[in-house]
Amino acid sequence: MAEGSMAVAPVPMEGHGSYNRSSRVQAAGSSPALPLLEHAARMVTLPMTPAPIVIADYGASEGRNSLVPMRAAIAALRERVGAERAISVIHTDLPDSDFTALFQLLASNPDSYTRLDPAAFASAVGRSFYQQILPSNSVTLGWSSWAVQWLSCVPATIPDQLQVACSSDSAARAAFARQADEDWRSFLVHRGREMHAGARLVVLTMARDDAGDFGYRLLLQAMYATLLDLVEERLVRAEEAHRMVIPTIGRMRAEFDAPFAHDGHFAGLLIEHLDVFNGEDQVWLEFERNRDADAFGAQWAAFSRASVFPTLAAELEGGRSDPRAGTFVQRMEEGLAKRLAAAPERMQIPLAKMVLTKGES
Repeated sequence: MAEGSMAVAPVPMEGHGSYNRSSRVQAAGSSPALPLLEHAARMVTLPMTPAPIVIADYGASEGRNSLVPMRAAIAALRERVGAERAISVIHTDLPDSDFTALFQLLASNPDSYTRLDPAAFASAVGRSFYQQILPSNSVTLGWSSWAVQWLSCVPATIPDQLQVACSSDSAARAAFARQADEDWRSFLVHRGREMHAGARLVVLTMARDDAGDFGYRLLLQAMYATLLDLVEERLVRAEEAHRMVIPTIGRMRAEFDAPFAHDGHFAGLLIEHLDVFNGEDQVWLEFERNRDADAFGAQWAAFSRASVFPTLAAELEGGRSDPRAGTFVQRMEEGLAKRLAAAPERMQIPLAKMVLTKGES
């Protein structure tokens, strides 16, 4: 394994509204962090008028899972500042993300904050949040949901799986752990610059539990087995499959804490709240009600298609424009759905929710 040989940029989610249609897993997982966001909005230090209040949505994708959090944050702020104060909401994601879908959603959805609040204004930034993407000392309230588990690059190939948490290769696991630590510190440094004194940032992300378990075991095993089937059928070449990696990481509590170990502060930030917990598998709960195994498999497969299959397809010889890309994604979804439907199982979904505060100057 050539460590560091795959330092490529991450790939955005599937566009054209696909992620919005298939992201109920993330939507359900974000719910436990909403009270933290509302509390942060009530406690955060506000900028002097007439400066607008800036809310940054780090990792917005196509926006569906931002509607409820942004509406909740704005409502809590309105309790403090009234109806006239301008609130600027900045949605950020990778440059190739489908921002058209995001703005169409904001314009058409009846629950959109832009339709409910005439003094709330939406904009977007297409840059990786592993760099500074907003002006220094400008952000009042930050929100990042299901985003910081994505690494800035793929640090190594994984010889025996698609997800490093399921790999027995010690070199791959070590390379991913180093990248995860570097990226977490980078994320914190840049948010610390962007937030003004007294600002707060609420983060919801994949994690590993106290036993080190990343979860999603059935899903990841079925996904890898489906890929191997496509190699055997010669739709995918072995060298292409070898390059396919899901560049996500689940951090343990100690790994979130590590940058703050010296004196409780890092990049001007401190951890006000940190909780690692198991998220609810809404797809499983629905299966328990209706016993529809095909629907169980289809929903998890659709989630995978929207969130990770574009990343895998990028490793085909012609990238996402490869003539086989559409067939590859479709066959992966069909094969994964079939495997999951054959033996439905509740997914373990370890998550972390936290509040980061920038100290008063």
